[in-house]
Amino acid sequence: MRIDPDRLLSILHATTCAAVRADSPDLSARQMAILLAVTLDPGMHTVRGLAALFNISKPAISRSLDRLCELGLAGREPDPRDRRSVLVVASQAGQDHVAALRQMLTEAARPTQPKRTPRRSQAAAIEEMVAT
Repeated sequence: MRIDPDRLLSILHATTCAAVRADSPDLSARQMAILLAVTLDPGMHTVRGLAALFNISKPAISRSLDRLCELGLAGREPDPRDRRSVLVVASQAGQDHVAALRQMLTEAARPTQPKRTPRRSQAAAIEEMVAT
């Protein structure tokens, strides 16, 4: 299935507008990408693994993760397999944030009904023709 790129941009725009209107934190693209990665992929995530996934530095991931932790959307937990490593996990609030985003996307992707223009009365049409 091929989706028109302009339609995708329209869905992104509508979703972004809905997110801005919502009473939820504004996230940068990097923060959103991290939150989505740890929420949608059930695997274990480390700062190193996320840095490799996004091809950015570990400090950049750590800064974004710090902000997600401040907002209560994600957290760091010790890795039970390797005590030197830390796992990145989405909090319940982070999962709820992604669920709300999913709902916004669903609503934005619904087909729009064509706007109906009101019918002009026959008298209005005649008046317009006479005026010109």
